[in-house]
Amino acid sequence: MKIENPNPIQWRFAERAEQLQSSFIREILKITQRPEIISFAGGLPSPATFPVGEMKAAFDKVLSNNGKVALQYGPTDGYLPLRQWIADSLSTASSVIAPEQVLMTSGSQQALDLLGKVLIDEGSRVLVETPSYLGALQAFSVYRPQFMSVDTDDEGLVPSSVDPVADGARLLYALPNFQNPTGRSLSVARRMELVETCARHGLPLIEDDPYGALSYSGEPYPKMLNMNPDGVIYMGSFSKVLTPGIRLGYVVAPPPLVRRLELAKQAADLHTSQLTQMVVHEVIKDGFLEQHIPKIRTLYGDQCQAMLQALQEHFPAGVTWTRPEGGMFIWVTLPGHIDAMALLDEAIAQQVAFVPGAPFYANAPETNTLRLSFVTVPPERIREGIAILGKLIAAKL
Repeated sequence: MKIENPNPIQWRFAERAEQLQSSFIREILKITQRPEIISFAGGLPSPATFPVGEMKAAFDKVLSNNGKVALQYGPTDGYLPLRQWIADSLSTASSVIAPEQVLMTSGSQQALDLLGKVLIDEGSRVLVETPSYLGALQAFSVYRPQFMSVDTDDEGLVPSSVDPVADGARLLYALPNFQNPTGRSLSVARRMELVETCARHGLPLIEDDPYGALSYSGEPYPKMLNMNPDGVIYMGSFSKVLTPGIRLGYVVAPPPLVRRLELAKQAADLHTSQLTQMVVHEVIKDGFLEQHIPKIRTLYGDQCQAMLQALQEHFPAGVTWTRPEGGMFIWVTLPGHIDAMALLDEAIAQQVAFVPGAPFYANAPETNTLRLSFVTVPPERIREGIAILGKLIAAKL
């Protein structure tokens, strides 16, 4: 029997809930589900890279051999063999990472949320790149920080710009490898300078590294974690090298912080799926990624070159773009009078989508910028879509 409610509930949301905003990218993805749309919008890995057969075999093996353990609750910090594998993969001769420093998370987005929950109070100063990863801005904004934008140039974050805003800040968030959204990477010299600057100020440095393995040349940059394990918080993910659907990430940090993050995670979801962790460990433990990742690099490198060539051919003078050496993104800067948000409406009308750059800025957005992702679009469609965008831009000059 349904009970009549003479006084409809007046929902009183928490102040933090009132300020929540949808991801602009997620809203665009609703449009780009239509097959006729040439979408450069989503930061989605190519499904062509997903190792379906290997994942299926690992699920079967784990469930057949150890199903009762895999289907049970697990420890909050994660499946020890997988944490040991991660620790070993990050260790160097001069910087040994212990599995006790590794916390498994339900995707790297949860790691961002936990770091915000543990490190940020309302009004805390948080330093971010200009522009920065939208997912991090969303995760941190729930805790109401004061975002301070750190300068960037064509070579990425400018370490010297940290000094004037570092004192009293809670953290600096950076993506040093093939950054989302710009595709830029920090040089080795800048990495060392950034680590030294943060250490001098006692400023925790978050090194978010979802794309580091996707260097087209196969030559990885050194990790800032290994330059200062006591001051750098490292974030990694299996989304870009296996599949995002498994929602498996991790954070590596000094023990006092890991313990706080673990307590915060207990309050959030108790633990990340034990089954998923055991399956991923089964897939990767014998060196599968060493054969699999080069295939991803080749695919993405070829598609990046296809887009760079199309941009050169079809975009008019006055438009500039980055030339990434890895990862999934190209950043485009239009003449100052062109609003990328208005351009998006025109592009969608011609069945092409991209992400305007403004949402990636914590402060003072540059509205004449946009992000292009090329990894899910075949070369012929890349050329078709870029040609359409080029005509739309030329009409505004």
